[in-house]
Amino acid sequence: MTAKRLRIGIDVGGTNTDGVIIDPLRTSESDKGIIAWHKAPTTADPSHGIEDALRTMFEQSKVNPDEVASVTIGTTHFVNAVVERDARRLAKVAVIRLSGPFGKHAPPCIDWPDDLRELVLGHHAQVSGGLEVDGRTISDPDADELASQASQIRALAIPSVVLIGTFSPLSPHQEHAAAGILRPLLPASTTLTLSSTIAALGFLERENASILNAAILPFARRTIARFHVAVRNVLGSSGVQVFVTQNDGTVLRGAEAARCPIRTFSSGPTNSMRGAAVLVAEEMGTTGAKNGMAKKREPFMIADLGGTTTDVGLLQANGFPRQKAAYSEFAGVRMNFSCPDVRSIGLGGGSIVRVKKNVEALKVTVGPDSVGYRIQEEALVFGGKVPTATDYTVAGDEAVEIGERAKVAMIGANEVAAYKEEVKKMLERVIDTMKTSPDDIAVLLVGGGAVIAPDSLAGASRVLKPKFAGVANAIGAAMAGVSAVVDTVKSTDKRTTKEVLEEVSKEAIEKTVEAGAARETVKIAEMDTLPLPYIANKCRFIVRAAGEYDFSRVYDSSEMEHETLVNGEEDEKEPEKVHKEAPSKGKPTEDVQVDIATYKPKVINRVWYVSETDLAWISCGCYILGTGGGGSPYSHMLRLRSIIRSGAVVRVVNPDDLKDDDQVGCGGGAGSPTVGIEKLQGDEMMEAQLELYGLAKDKKATHMIALEIGGGNGLQGMILGASSNMNIPTVDGDWMGRAFPTKWQTTPVVFAERKTVFLPTTMCDGNGNVVFMTKATSDETVERVFRAGLSELGSHVGCAEGPVTGAETRRWAVEHTISLSWRIGRAVHAARQSNSIDTVAESIVAEVGGSGCAKVLFKGKIVGVERTLRKGHIWGEVIIDAADVNDAADGAREYDGRIRIPFKNENIAVFKQKEDGNDETLAIVPDLISVIDAQNGEAIGTPEYRYGLLVIVLGITASERWTGTERGVALGGPKAFGLDDLEYKPIGEFQKPRSVIDEYSVEE
Repeated sequence: MTAKRLRIGIDVGGTNTDGVIIDPLRTSESDKGIIAWHKAPTTADPSHGIEDALRTMFEQSKVNPDEVASVTIGTTHFVNAVVERDARRLAKVAVIRLSGPFGKHAPPCIDWPDDLRELVLGHHAQVSGGLEVDGRTISDPDADELASQASQIRALAIPSVVLIGTFSPLSPHQEHAAAGILRPLLPASTTLTLSSTIAALGFLERENASILNAAILPFARRTIARFHVAVRNVLGSSGVQVFVTQNDGTVLRGAEAARCPIRTFSSGPTNSMRGAAVLVAEEMGTTGAKNGMAKKREPFMIADLGGTTTDVGLLQANGFPRQKAAYSEFAGVRMNFSCPDVRSIGLGGGSIVRVKKNVEALKVTVGPDSVGYRIQEEALVFGGKVPTATDYTVAGDEAVEIGERAKVAMIGANEVAAYKEEVKKMLERVIDTMKTSPDDIAVLLVGGGAVIAPDSLAGASRVLKPKFAGVANAIGAAMAGVSAVVDTVKSTDKRTTKEVLEEVSKEAIEKTVEAGAARETVKIAEMDTLPLPYIANKCRFIVRAAGEYDFSRVYDSSEMEHETLVNGEEDEKEPEKVHKEAPSKGKPTEDVQVDIATYKPKVINRVWYVSETDLAWISCGCYILGTGGGGSPYSHMLRLRSIIRSGAVVRVVNPDDLKDDDQVGCGGGAGSPTVGIEKLQGDEMMEAQLELYGLAKDKKATHMIALEIGGGNGLQGMILGASSNMNIPTVDGDWMGRAFPTKWQTTPVVFAERKTVFLPTTMCDGNGNVVFMTKATSDETVERVFRAGLSELGSHVGCAEGPVTGAETRRWAVEHTISLSWRIGRAVHAARQSNSIDTVAESIVAEVGGSGCAKVLFKGKIVGVERTLRKGHIWGEVIIDAADVNDAADGAREYDGRIRIPFKNENIAVFKQKEDGNDETLAIVPDLISVIDAQNGEAIGTPEYRYGLLVIVLGITASERWTGTERGVALGGPKAFGLDDLEYKPIGEFQKPRSVIDEYSVEE
């Protein structure tokens, strides 16, 4: 019997289809075990190109098809269908949420581009079901409700259905039970996607991914079936396994990829990175490693240079690409499935080179525009008229034999030198931003454009340009392994974190074996432990395991081939069977940009009517004022935007305009941010208000105010005030001026004019449970009681506080903080619109009062994060090393050294390490310490801190409401956070935020 040892990799890109036949036992030899390779333009039907590649390579190599163990295919075909809004390839989807009363204010596709939502979403419903974070049932699925939904879906002839349950990734039994009820009630051809099989925690993001997966399913099934047929047409019935590469650098069996095509969306960069690992296995000291996976002793940087762009990513020591942070985005849709962290710059073989000469110096720019695929028509060396990076490379290196050298003879040596220096700086900057430590790192150059890159780079321990680098993507596909991830929440009440981690690791190994890995090859590749705030003895565990495919297993591909024979040409020849007509475009994919320089908010007779533009800016500013805590305002922003779009009016008034006897109510959410991203808000906030005023009928609110401006609660006052139940204005201020971890850390408590301020108070879980507290000895007691009840009510509740008078509000509130959020957000959006993100921090400083009030404390890269759970709060520390975060032309760094930021849900202080080993305090509470993403200006919350992020640290002087008295400093300063040996020293002098109402009000 012939041994099946050979592997075939084919990568179908937007321009070329690359292929290799490789012997994995010979990768340490000079030819890297590559028996044949192929590169040709991608065909309209990728299966034709795959078949052509296979035939060509077999003609080259004359190998016996019986020696081939696998054919692995990487493709951009599915993501392109979404990006291009291809109505022929995207099916209508029905979404059924098993979430009980939660999430009703953020319906499916709420944050999608209008044209894509109209194209895909055909029906949605919310039915009984869902779980709490600890696994308890919110409610059980109802068979009659599901039967009614099945009837509607049949009537609409919708071919794909998504089932999503609250916290289903922790326990998918409700989704499976609902699927069991639906299947016999729907046509046999209907596809069902269970969200728990698609992505991890994060309800909206998992739902988005599941919907896109369902939309592409019919097309994916036919396409992958064609792949099977193409392989069979060339290899015959040789029992070869057909795989498709997925986003994390591993493979799915063809049938599994047909069920989860979304896992392939960003596999292209991953294939190149994994192929690069194989090509340099000997140089990196990993000779003998199988599948390019095991025995990686050090990470290294991959730069994939194409015709237009260079994609740079970090291949970790475990052999897998570093993954992006929690969220990713495709075609304007936010999702949370795993994909590689890749940064692209406009540098490639076709990049256009421009030379500017003046008296002082010679200036050369490279890209970002490019001749792209037209390089053989337009580049100088091919007889064209456009100077490209390839032309300058040929002119400066006699060893490069591309086109006709004589056609670039006019390029002078000084121009070549300036060009080389610019390319070198461009690569050095992007590589430095992707590094996770200041140490030098090995850099591997692959792709057809690698010829333009220099042989040495600052920050690189060595630069490698291996043979066969042009088909690294196909090599990566051929040599990919198998992986699986377990993302779960477990109790550490009776077991140590280490013991639970060992259990979860075993689950990950078993899941990897089930996915097709040989058990003896499976290893743990990554693990992370995240304690959950406000939840006793609960941690989120994320473990990834990986191994080599077990080729002894045999899978039948006849079902996939049958799909092609039955439906194979439907999408190409009969698009009307997929959609009877393409929908109208609706609103543009991107929101119409306002002219920020001339935009004026609508303020009439001293009442501010908040628009969607205002809301976007306020939301951005709220998270920055959250100082690392408060939770992301994203879902709250979506809800308030929907309120505005439904015709409701969001009104904001100046606290100076309050009457003495006005009644100012307050409400907000309390609980774990992890619960909040999964268990979306229902009516608990409003229910708490209605219950409160049912108890205190004589004190109904005339105005609302936010408990804290920082984070998601910063929008709650406006959400409640604009609701149909209340329809009252919101005060431009709040009770913290930031985010703090406890309710007693509020300015009314600082003033201590009452024994307890916020009584009576209510707490509602949105599922029928209500807690009242009418008397207490202190606001701290109220805090302790409510925190204790949180875990019994699902660790996420809505609270309502007894109203205070207008006169008290004027004395106690931190004033104009909605205005401050608006100004901060405007500065961030303006920096993006004008492509001046490199000065966004300085713009924020100007908006909050200038350098006398606020400062840019540090710029650098996160190199360490530690977290632990103590008494319901996340305590930890983030370490940041100085780095060039803005791609300065000379690579200069504005800051040096290292800082550390301790946090208790929110950032507490900034300490800079001095040469003598002691710490210098750069900032400390109650001053605001915010960490923002240097690449986009958005706030980064403490749960989102991770290695490698480029960040800017801002310090803002706290309000005089906190710093004007010893009591204020005691409640909000260092001693309140256990830093007893430190004294509060303000960053600067507090500057009262400028009121939007005062500035823009007009009389009518």
